Amino acid sequence: MTDPAELYQAVAEETSRVLVGNDDAVELLTIALLTDGHVILEGVPGVAKTTIARLFASAIDLEYNRIQMMPDVLPADVTGTHVYRESTGEFQLQRGPIFANVVMVDEINRATPKTQSALLEAMQEGQVTIEGDTHQLPTPFIVVATQNPIEMEGTFELPKAQRDRFQFKLDIDIPDRDDERTILDRFERDPDLTAEDVESVVSVEDLYEATDAVRDVHVAESVREYLLDVVAGTRSNPQIAYGASPRATLAFLHASKARAAIRGRDYVIPDDVKALARPTLVHRLVLEADTELADVSPEHVVDDVLDGVEPPGSETEVEPARPASTDTTD
Repeated sequence: MTDPAELYQAVAEETSRVLVGNDDAVELLTIALLTDGHVILEGVPGVAKTTIARLFASAIDLEYNRIQMMPDVLPADVTGTHVYRESTGEFQLQRGPIFANVVMVDEINRATPKTQSALLEAMQEGQVTIEGDTHQLPTPFIVVATQNPIEMEGTFELPKAQRDRFQFKLDIDIPDRDDERTILDRFERDPDLTAEDVESVVSVEDLYEATDAVRDVHVAESVREYLLDVVAGTRSNPQIAYGASPRATLAFLHASKARAAIRGRDYVIPDDVKALARPTLVHRLVLEADTELADVSPEHVVDDVLDGVEPPGSETEVEPARPASTDTTD
C-alpha cells in the first residue's frame, strides 16, 4: 500500500469501528505522521482525545505510550534515567515513555516549563539526551498532546517555542446530537468495545512508502506564492504581535502536499492551503494586547488573513502540465 490516499482511507475506516465523528482529527494525524509533525488536541474532558490517539496508533501498528502530565512530573520521568543495578554493580539506562512511535502527552499544560522543555529536543531532533548521552527515538515518531481549555488552575501555558514545534492544533468539539446518538447505540450494543478491537491495517513499511510519495507531490509556483502570502499576512496583520515562523512555513508546505496526496492528487491546489491554515497557524500566533482584550480569537484572525490574500486561479491553472503518454498498454 504505497498510495497515501489508500493508506488514509484504510486508517479512517478501521478507526471508525470505535470512533464516531472526528474525521478531521484522523486526517490531521495522518498528515502529521506522513510529514514528521506533531499535534495538539484541545477539548473539554470526555470528547475522546486520548482515544483518538490510541486508535490511530493501533490502526498503523505503532508502539503507543501515554504520559499523564502533572506538576510533579520530572524531565527524567519523560525521557528516562540511569538506574543502579546492585546485581551487576553498574548503572543501566531505563528508557522513559518518550521511547515510542506515538506518544500521547495528556494535559501537557499541567507539566512545569522544565518538564515541557524535555519534549523540545525529542520533537525537533527525534532524539533525547540523558545524562550527557544522546539516544535516538524510534521512527516514525509523533507527539499527540492534549489540553483542557476550561481548567486553568494548576496549569502552565505552553511557551511560543513549544507551540511552534506542533504542526497542528485542533479543537475537539462536543459531538452533535446525531453522532452522540450513534455513540449511545454503539456502546450500548457492545459495551466492551475499546481501542484493542481496532486491528492494524497499515504497516510501517507502507507508511514509509506513502511518505516518499508525499514528497513527490508537485507545488506550482502560484500556489507556493499563495502559501507564502498567507504566512506573510500573519506578520503584517495589525492584530498580530508575532506571526508565523519559517518553521511554520515549512510545516504548512509539507502538510499541503500530504493533504493533496491523501485526496488522490499529485499536485497541491489553493484549497489545500486554505483548509490547513487554521490548524497550522492558530497556535503559533501571538496576538496584540488590544486584540486579546477585544476577545478576538486566533481563528478569527487567521480567517481575516485568508480574506486579505487573493488565491491563484482555478484548479486547472495550478495543475502541472504533464507530457503526453506514449504507453499503449493497459
